[in-house]
Amino acid sequence: MASPPSTPCANVLVVDDEPDLRTLYELTLLREGHLVTTAGSVRDALDALSQMTFDVVITDMRLPDGLGIEVLKPLREQKRPERCIVITAHGSAENAVESLKAGAFDYLTKPVDLKQFRSAVASAWNGNRQPQASELATTALVSAKGRLTHSDPASPALDLLVGKSAPMLAVRERIAKVARSMAPVLIHGESGTGKELAARAIHASSHRAKGPWIAVNCGAIPESLLESEFFGVRKGAFTGASHDRDGFFQAAHGGTLFLDEIGDLPLSMQSKLLRAIQERKIRPIGSNFEESVDVRLVSATHKDLAAEVVAHTFRQDLYYRLNVIDIHLPPLRDRREDLDDLCTAILRRICDEAGVGVPMMSESMRQQLQFHPLKGNVRELENLLHRALALSDNLVLEMDTHAEDVAADLTPIQGITPPHTHARGPSFSEHLESGPPGMSWEPQAPTSIPSDLQGHLDAQERNILIQALKDSRFNRTAAAHRLGISLRQIRYRMERLRIVVPGDGEEDDKSN
Repeated sequence: MASPPSTPCANVLVVDDEPDLRTLYELTLLREGHLVTTAGSVRDALDALSQMTFDVVITDMRLPDGLGIEVLKPLREQKRPERCIVITAHGSAENAVESLKAGAFDYLTKPVDLKQFRSAVASAWNGNRQPQASELATTALVSAKGRLTHSDPASPALDLLVGKSAPMLAVRERIAKVARSMAPVLIHGESGTGKELAARAIHASSHRAKGPWIAVNCGAIPESLLESEFFGVRKGAFTGASHDRDGFFQAAHGGTLFLDEIGDLPLSMQSKLLRAIQERKIRPIGSNFEESVDVRLVSATHKDLAAEVVAHTFRQDLYYRLNVIDIHLPPLRDRREDLDDLCTAILRRICDEAGVGVPMMSESMRQQLQFHPLKGNVRELENLLHRALALSDNLVLEMDTHAEDVAADLTPIQGITPPHTHARGPSFSEHLESGPPGMSWEPQAPTSIPSDLQGHLDAQERNILIQALKDSRFNRTAAAHRLGISLRQIRYRMERLRIVVPGDGEEDDKSN
């Protein structure tokens, strides 16, 4: 009687209708010390699953009585622990994507490379026999105010995604779920929303957390160097190639490859990336042989890739390969209730790095941030806090609304030159009583084409600004927010139109 294997083994179910392939898979797994059960149809597989629990299920996509996905669906519905690997026909991208969306942990394409086969089973088994960081994180998400309560490996990465608003709780919960599989993830959102932080959280919450993390900005690499940077170079491939050099795929082997700004990748490189994803093999420049690579792919973009596909600037097949699971990061304006928590976390990090105490934020600064457009999202918020901290000379942090380096936030009106004089114009009450010659302060529709277009537009703009200021009790910040412009923009327009409100000359913009 054979002695049991000295190392732990997985209990594997192999489902394939071809006897030769089924035997090949079975022998390969037996040599690795695993226990193997085989089935030749969907019905046989479901019967086996009803009788016992497996660690890993490997199923062909096309079976005599249905599709392999039919084996996955009940496992997902019953929340069973088995991790599934689907084997699809060569070049069948749709089936691979469909299986991953149905809950498969991984997929392989025919003809199956036995090295990849063993690696996929090992990844599924190793991830399944230990408590998942992502599962601990999911449990922690039910705690009050959305804060993690476990000190598990996923917590530090997920904690960087600060916020207890509904959109951020949904993002963190989705990250905890998708981290369990090998399915490619596409993260989309505006610049500055924290796409790389989300990608890092996926890596840290997965069974690959101890593997390498390689982050690549696709828009920062010259097109002529893309292939060598991604796939590596072999010695003698070209003049100057004096030694072998690995690319991003080799460096990320066993871990996660994060492709930031994937929408900036040229079409010529998109086709090569697609092949690497489908075949899980790359060929370094100057090599006659392909190398197998084992990476989890996470991509990010601020572009609308679906629109890029329609415009023929992004390959449709690559889009479907990358967008198996999507995560949308909300802009900061859609989760302003997170501002206090974000400011606290950012200030604490900045001050820890600088070795100084954390100052308090003034109430006026909190209010100004609530009305600030924050078009640059969390990145802009961090810049504002950096600036305020650098220019603060007391323990209470104030908003630096007069900094010259925020002039880029100003969107000047085309054809209008800012005045060079700062002479004080008529008072606010004088504007209300008299106004420009021949103009009423009540909004009026033009009855004819004006002879002085600029003057007419100035009068209309003055009307709108004065009304917004009156409604906001002369608070420039609130008026600017109502008009959808920045504080710098409303100040610029008031100066150009010589609108003066009570309280002008004071350093801060205060409400009555």
